[in-house]
Amino acid sequence: MIGSVRVTVNGVDRDLRAGSTLSALVEREGHSGRGFAVAVDGEVVPRADWSGFVLTDGQAIEIVVAVQGG
Repeated sequence: MIGSVRVTVNGVDRDLRAGSTLSALVEREGHSGRGFAVAVDGEVVPRADWSGFVLTDGQAIEIVVAVQGG
């Protein structure tokens, strides 16, 4: 894909448009609201920073959903 970046999301390769933000990726992956966290290359990114966090080629993103139980 021209003008794209390739990232890995929870172990799966994804091609995104160049300039895509973490916020857009989270939405694309179907997550909204609360109850999950996102790490890029092993570092948790605060939710307040997602809309300005531009993804670059080769980054590894983990979307971790909190679950209740016992």
